Amino acid sequence: MDIYWLDKIKMLDRAKVGDKAFYLSRIMQRGYPVTPGFVISADVLRQFLETLNNSESLVADLPDSSLHLDVANWRQLQQVAGRLRQEITTATVPPEWVSTIFKAAKEWQTNYLILRPTLALSTVMPSLGNTSGLLESIFCDCDEEAIAKALKHTWSQLFRAKSLLYWQKVGISLQQINLAVLVQPVQNAIASGLLNANSGKWKIEATWGLGTAIYQGDVLPDTYYIQGDTGVVLERHLGNKMLAYRFHDAALDASQSLAGSVITAENPDILAYVLEEAQQKQYALQEEYLQQIITLGNQLMSDLGKSFTIKWTISEESSVTSVSSTLATKIGEWLPRLSITQVSSPQSAIPNLQFIKGLGAATGRATATAYIISNSQHRPEQIPKGVILVAPTITPDWLPLLQQVVGIVTQQGGLTSHAAILARELGIPAVVSATDATVIIENGERLLVDGDRGEVYRIREDRVDKKEDGEQLKSNRPITPSPHPVIIPNLPMIATQLLVNLSQPGLIEQVQSLPVDGVGLLRSELMLLGTLEGQHPNMWLLGGHKEELLEQWTEQIMQFARGFAPRPVFYRSLDWRSHEFSSSTDSSSSILGDRGTFSYINNPAVFELELTALATVQKAGYSNIRLLLPFVRSVPEFSFCRQKVEQVGLTQIPQFELWIVAEVPSVLFLLPEYVKAGVAGISIGTNDLTQLLLGVDREQGQLTKVYNERHPAVMGAIAQLIQMAKTAGIPCSICGQAPALYPEIIEQLVQWGITSISVEPEAVERTYKAIARAEQSLILAAARRKLE
Repeated sequence: MDIYWLDKIKMLDRAKVGDKAFYLSRIMQRGYPVTPGFVISADVLRQFLETLNNSESLVADLPDSSLHLDVANWRQLQQVAGRLRQEITTATVPPEWVSTIFKAAKEWQTNYLILRPTLALSTVMPSLGNTSGLLESIFCDCDEEAIAKALKHTWSQLFRAKSLLYWQKVGISLQQINLAVLVQPVQNAIASGLLNANSGKWKIEATWGLGTAIYQGDVLPDTYYIQGDTGVVLERHLGNKMLAYRFHDAALDASQSLAGSVITAENPDILAYVLEEAQQKQYALQEEYLQQIITLGNQLMSDLGKSFTIKWTISEESSVTSVSSTLATKIGEWLPRLSITQVSSPQSAIPNLQFIKGLGAATGRATATAYIISNSQHRPEQIPKGVILVAPTITPDWLPLLQQVVGIVTQQGGLTSHAAILARELGIPAVVSATDATVIIENGERLLVDGDRGEVYRIREDRVDKKEDGEQLKSNRPITPSPHPVIIPNLPMIATQLLVNLSQPGLIEQVQSLPVDGVGLLRSELMLLGTLEGQHPNMWLLGGHKEELLEQWTEQIMQFARGFAPRPVFYRSLDWRSHEFSSSTDSSSSILGDRGTFSYINNPAVFELELTALATVQKAGYSNIRLLLPFVRSVPEFSFCRQKVEQVGLTQIPQFELWIVAEVPSVLFLLPEYVKAGVAGISIGTNDLTQLLLGVDREQGQLTKVYNERHPAVMGAIAQLIQMAKTAGIPCSICGQAPALYPEIIEQLVQWGITSISVEPEAVERTYKAIARAEQSLILAAARRKLE
């Protein structure tokens, strides 16, 4: 078995070592402080699969077979994926291979290794060079048994359900995939992070310890905004870093007695621990290291162009040899602890593009042609299928149209805007607050939307361009993202209820299998939009279509009640402003408007019809429906609604509960009165609560720095509501976007006593894990107090 050392990889080796290793080797050979490593080539995986050749083996025909699966059949997909991975992980890696890897790794004199998957897809589909999140890096001990296990684990990810789905959706056959494995030494870090350079605008993110905290979304990292051409630090923002990660060393851990430390189930060698309060309030990067990273970025521009991303680490012990004196004049005298662990270059992977920056509102990446809507006030009748929609803004009544698109870009809007919420639920990559997008982007041109980074690339493909060394790029194929089940193996038990936010009946089947305790927020107005055909319900009543609307409304609710029974479904009654309908003559765009329970008093007919639909579902035998009243401003408003609820007969079933969404700040003063009036529980709506406490419209993306759910006033209000609910003896949930956008606050929510957390389907996995870590920290802390 041959291995390829990073400092010796050649252009011809690219298909064997993958793009990640290839670009890393390029800058290493030019004298940059890259963590050393070697690559187990893609040929080794092919040879390994050939050894698994018996009559009962699913992988017997690999890599010659493309596994022509029906990806819409989730049961079949998961069964095949599970079987393939089991065959790989239980097989034996030839001992001579393991010995070769171990002997090479021993040269680094390290206790731990990281195995990074490195794919060569650029020659097949240039725009898909970055498959971040599809294949994960694996940590392991530096011994032969651990190496063999980690290598099989890394290879097996190629055949996970989401991987098989991805390959088929983007039109890549298994024969076209070259999966190599980059092996590098790794040790505990003082700090880790990212440098993201985009033309003249740079962003550096940093956190304490290993970069795991950033990549898993456990912290809000420190952020520095840099003027690229001058290296001047324009802005500094202290993050929210409560957790850090390090490698498990029994002797060291005992001597340091790390508070709240928990060994993670995903990587038993990695320890998660709670930072001391004083350290949480400090920047993770010392000034000297910050300047070194800036200098490093300036030098990399000459080799990678103006747009690239690197992962860096500052190790606790020096493991990187200083560059040779012949290169010192070019590169500079690097601090011996600073090293590059990973590099990606958007310009190298996707040529002839222009870059537009916004806010990443919904995760994922999509490539397709742009469809421009210049005036959002006139909703189009239809949108072509498979395009990326570019518009000034999006209102809720656009939802039926969004079923056809593969990506969304809006000029306005924040992370809790309608466009962001709709995109996250539908699983569509989205970038909001992309200034002048409808002016800069031309209708019909190809775009790459990266919802993770908040970036939009304009791809020029009117000719085939030549890359260096004579490589040619082929045209891109469009990606059509498809929501799919989240497969989360080996879940620990959690006591805090995890619920899901939904509105689309089409997602019920996919979400049913998730580890959730029910629906914490059924957004009725979004659920109903497909039925209403752009007309306010009142228009249906005035037009004599009451019975038709009641029948369709009842059927919609019934689908959710049936799909999740006996798990509860918290149905939020209608909450919208009249101007959000294209048919409305109201030109007001107030963030408040005639909404929530106040609108029920003004127009009880629609609310009464809604309650009749709920009662009909209840009489059909579904006792799992609960009712959430939105935007309640006063106790008399609640009492009016409760009277209507009782009149229709909903309270006759003991399981029924009437809750309110705690989103108007007056609830902070009136909750005891609401409880006396019959409120059975509250669900904190952080989206409106934040904008009303801070006086900021959440639809305005340029005010993102002000609109922040982690603001002390907002976090203080959340803590107060949880405590007041505990005192009153009622449950307290949270259904706003805050836990999904900022998972680092989940530990505080659990400590304060939140009873349930409700998030979008795409956030279920990371929220579940965050809850588990928070509960484990509490248990550990309590156990230590007993020992004192």
